[in-house]
Amino acid sequence: MTFTDISADTARAAGREPMLVVDDIHVFYGNIAAVKGISLTVYPGEIVTLIGGNGAGKSTTMRTISGLIRPKRGDVFFEGKKVSGLKGHEVTQRGISQSPEGRRIFPRMTVTENLELGAFLRNDKTEIAADMERIFDLFPRLKERLTQKSGTLSGGEQQMLAMGRALMAQPRLLLLDEPSMGLAPVLVDVVFETIRKVNDQGTTVLLVEQNALVALNIANYAYVLETGHITLEGPAADLAHNDEVRKAYLGEG
Repeated sequence: MTFTDISADTARAAGREPMLVVDDIHVFYGNIAAVKGISLTVYPGEIVTLIGGNGAGKSTTMRTISGLIRPKRGDVFFEGKKVSGLKGHEVTQRGISQSPEGRRIFPRMTVTENLELGAFLRNDKTEIAADMERIFDLFPRLKERLTQKSGTLSGGEQQMLAMGRALMAQPRLLLLDEPSMGLAPVLVDVVFETIRKVNDQGTTVLLVEQNALVALNIANYAYVLETGHITLEGPAADLAHNDEVRKAYLGEG
């Protein structure tokens, strides 16, 4: 795993080259425009969050970045190279890995087998074993369930497994789509503390999350999406105190 040599806040303020650039992407499902000209940047070492309601275009944006959807217009660049138009596994090979909405684990496969699938593009067996141990350090509960069928895990454990599987690809950019969905509050705290640890260890994170309060508390920078558009952006701490954001997403009158 790589480690950053500059803080996330400093990287953006100092004008360093961004890790990810999403440039004016437009995405359609049939004749329906789901994303209408979104542009955003993610800098090395950051946690960047996309917040917004259902249907805002958050997950579609993530799926476009990860190569599962091709934009009708616009481009995605990762570390200075265009990745829009590549297939999903090719994007993963470039260094982007996604933990998808709904976890999407393989329920009939064991915990170990799911994690091994995360490393299917790798052939460095020694490093794979070391990364497996790192996953168990992050999620000790998974180590207790190595041979258990993944479909029998609790919702929180399945989320841990989905994140662990994504990390097994050794991403430099980790995409997390609604990691707190359906989890009890105590497990939400565990998941987000782990996201912080992963980031501290050097992995840049782009996070989609409906729990705006938690997302803004953990992120360096934030974008607000509404009906396929970015309507607001800025340092996450600033958006957490923005009256419009607080009314719309933090439940304050």
